[in-house]
This record gives sequence, C-alpha cells and structure tokens, in this order.
Amino acid sequence: MQEETGESKSALPRFFTLEMFMFTVTALSGLVLLWSIAVPYRNVAIMVCAGVVFTLSIVVVIRLIMDPDSVRARQSDSMLKLASQTLTCMNDGMDYKAAQKICGLLLPSTAAIAVAITDKKQILGYAGFEEAQNLPGSIIRTHATHATLADGKLRILFTPEDIGFPSESSNIKAAIIVPLAIGRNVEGTLKFYYRRAKHISETQKSIAEGFGKLLSTQMAASALEEQTQLATRMELKMLQSQINPHFLFNTINTIASLIRTDPETARKLLREFAVFYRRTLEDSADLIVFAREMEQTKRYFTFEVARFGADRVEMEMRIDPRVEDMLVPPFLLQPLVENAVRHAMPSEGKLTIEVTGEVTGNDVIVRVCDNGVGMTEEARCNILHPESSLGLGIAVKNVHDRICGYFGPGTHMEVESELGKGTCVILVLKEGALREYQ
Repeated sequence: MQEETGESKSALPRFFTLEMFMFTVTALSGLVLLWSIAVPYRNVAIMVCAGVVFTLSIVVVIRLIMDPDSVRARQSDSMLKLASQTLTCMNDGMDYKAAQKICGLLLPSTAAIAVAITDKKQILGYAGFEEAQNLPGSIIRTHATHATLADGKLRILFTPEDIGFPSESSNIKAAIIVPLAIGRNVEGTLKFYYRRAKHISETQKSIAEGFGKLLSTQMAASALEEQTQLATRMELKMLQSQINPHFLFNTINTIASLIRTDPETARKLLREFAVFYRRTLEDSADLIVFAREMEQTKRYFTFEVARFGADRVEMEMRIDPRVEDMLVPPFLLQPLVENAVRHAMPSEGKLTIEVTGEVTGNDVIVRVCDNGVGMTEEARCNILHPESSLGLGIAVKNVHDRICGYFGPGTHMEVESELGKGTCVILVLKEGALREYQ
C-alpha cells in the first residue's frame, strides 16, 4: 500500500509537468505560425514546421487532458487540498464558524447548489441557494434529515417530496444526506442539495460519502481530545481535594501551639497558610510557570518545618534557570515532596529532600530525592500500578499521568529506591518540552 501511495504522489508532478511543457510548446509553435503568416516574405519551410508542431502539440494536449489517469490525478490533488483545508477549519471542533467555512469550501467543488451541515437539532452551516433563509441556528425542517439522524443511514433523494420540500415551491429537486457519527452515535448531517436529480452522479456520491467520513473522523478526534482534557481537569480537582484536608489539622494545630509561645511566627505561618490554599484553589489552569510550582512547594514545606522542626526535615532546591521559565502542569513537585515527608521520614535523624531540575539536550529532567527509609522492590514496582493502593499513592500516579498527557510520547516517571537509603522520583520530560512550552 505504501508503494502505491508513493507512486501516486510522484505521478502527480509528472502529469502536471508534462501538461505544462506541452502547453508551452503549443503556445510557442502557434506564435511562430502566426508570425510566419504575418510577415511579407513567408518562409514556407518555417510555416510547415510550425504548423506540424502546433497540430501535434494540440493533439497531445487534448489527449493529456482527456486521459483518465491525468483527470484522476487532478481530481485527487484537488480533493486532497480540499480535505486539508476542511480539517484545518475543525481545529477547535465543529462549531458554527467551522461548519460555515466547510460549507463554503465544499460548495464550489461539487455540482450541488447548496451545502449544509447540521447537528441533531439545528443548522450549523449553510452555503449556496437560499442561504439567507437557512441561517446558522435555524431549526432543522426536513423530515429526511430527521430520518437520517434517527437511523444513521446515508440517503440519496431524487424528488423534493422525498427531501421534505413542496414540489411546486422549491428549486431543490434532489439531495444527498450523509450522517455524521461519533462511534455509534449520530451527531449531525452533511447535506448536498441539487437542482436536478441527474446531477447526482457516482462522483457526487463518492464526494459526499468521503467528506462525511472525513468530518465524522475529525469530530471523533475532537471529542476524544475534549474528553481527555476534561478527565485531566477532573483528576486535578481530585488531587486538589486530596491535598486540602491532608495536613489541614496538623498545620492548624502547629499554628495554634505557636500562638502563645511564638506569636510572630504564628502570624507569619497563618499568612503563608492563607496564600498556600488560595494558590491551591487557583492553580487549576492547564499550565503554570515552573517557578510558581517551586514557590508553592517551598510554601508547603514551611509548614512541615514548623511542625517537625528544622532538625528533622530539610529541603534543598537546585533548578536550572531555563527550567524555571518553562510551563508545566500544576501540582508537579508539591505532591512528590509531600509524599516524601509522609512515607520516608525516619524514626531518628533528619530527612533531607533534594529537588533538582536540569536540561539534557532538549529533554528536561526533574528529580525529587530523599535520604529516608526507602522501600522494597515490590512496593517500588506497585507505585504506578493503576489498581495499587500501596506505594506513594494516588498523587504520584496523578503526576505521572498528567506529565505524559502534556508532554507526549517518551515522557515518563522513574522511581529508584533502596531500603534504608532513600527514594528518588525522576520525571523525564522528553524532547521538545522547553521549545514547545516556553
């Protein structure tokens, strides 16, 4: 199949190059013939040669134009360009603006006098005959369209009555109605209206069916992307709700205990606590600057230091300035640091957490490492398992899923751990992370 496709692509330039060459020869020989006739002293030999060349080139041009392969090549090239333009219109899904543009693109490429796109209830786009009477937002009126929405079948209609128009009052005499489906659900229709039934040829049927499938595929892709984004936002909301109560009471108790012994520190912590939760609720955008995520993580760690003491927990950050400026999903570092405090704290001594961010080629490597209790190999392997309730919990799984969703193929999370020596969580944001998100 790939070989055939490559041959078809290479055939298109050959057809068009040969046609252009023969058109040029025809034009030049015609000019020479006219010149030889117009001059006072005619050169018979030149006239004969020019006439012969002109005649032969005319014959070749006609054969090229009428050649089925050449015709198909031109039609294929035209349809591919049209398909590309149509898909570009649907970058943001099938809305009124996209539907109207698509109808305007399709109309000149068919024998139809009008093209329409609908959803389940109303017209999304309409171009051509009686356009002013079929504005976007108008309710669907024809029973044939309702029937196609109901059963999902392509309809080729040869009379106004079949379409749903009065025969005496409509200039539209025939139509092709193609269902637009996402999976098994019909979400709309693509309609081509014709002035005569005889205008519906096999070519028109193929064009209608082909573009119906193309638009359906693009609508399905847009719906899938929207669902993915929705799922990501829901995961983020779930993570926010998990973070909020996690250390709420411990932090409040810590601040309360400091009110009498160290009121100035208590006031500072209370202000930071308010800022932390406001940022937690605000950071629901798709992407934030990495430096903001660092600030929020440092703010969180302030409460842990207040709770456990500086002799028990410590955090160090070494981030490349280029990494600080890049855009990342929110809640990237803080859940990892929080889990280190929760799960890695030794019974004695100090827990040190080290956060680093570096650029390696076009990749970005972020590490959150600790010198805590570590974990077994079984626990390490279970961390990212979808059904696991062990390991570092849902927050780390959430971070993993979101970086893969934002940064694409190759992006992944690695976890290295050894009992008694600590754990290191490594985020590998693959090639193009800096270039795409800066």
